[in-house]
Amino acid sequence: MKQFFAVFAVLAASLMLSACQSAYYAAAEQVGYHKREILVDRVEGARDAQAEAEQQFESAQEHLLSLIAFDGGELQEVYEGLSDEYEASRDAAEEVSSRIDAIEDVADALFDEWSDELGQYSNARLRTDSERKLKDTQRRYAELVRVMRRSEDRMQPVLAALNDNVLYLKHNLNAQAVAALKTEFSNIDREIDVLIQDMRKAIASSDEFIDSLRTEG
Repeated sequence: MKQFFAVFAVLAASLMLSACQSAYYAAAEQVGYHKREILVDRVEGARDAQAEAEQQFESAQEHLLSLIAFDGGELQEVYEGLSDEYEASRDAAEEVSSRIDAIEDVADALFDEWSDELGQYSNARLRTDSERKLKDTQRRYAELVRVMRRSEDRMQPVLAALNDNVLYLKHNLNAQAVAALKTEFSNIDREIDVLIQDMRKAIASSDEFIDSLRTEG
């Protein structure tokens, strides 16, 4: 019975969220702010969040490098700095995920509306052209989300590795702990490099998608 109510609560929350989003889109269109424009704005927001996350993970990478180069001093400060970098990186990753979710929500609404309205055409040539543009936009959108989600997925092992380093230092604040972490550095350093490359690809894909929508608009 408890499981039933838990499932029911999730479904109810989803329906409420969907209703709220629909109401938001309807209200936005009343003042001339259409789904296409909302999609552009949200892609821009996700792109900016990716750029900020890229900078944050680079900062964490630099802090790890300083940890590996540690040669005396106050190790507590090093630990606290790395802990702060992990927290900031986690927050940046969550922001990116939230932004991508928002893109998918408005894109689904836009494509559903676009598809439904194809049946309202009386001119076959215009209908065919609009349908072609819809499919092309969906194709480019699917590629954009694929690239964004790939960079999002790359964040998780990096965050896990950062957390491992933070936890290890927390309970082993000594030079031996730093020496032990040096053996792990090359792996996480390589993972961050790959993550940053994927983020830059996602940012470039975002710009291309935005330009294509504005050109068609």
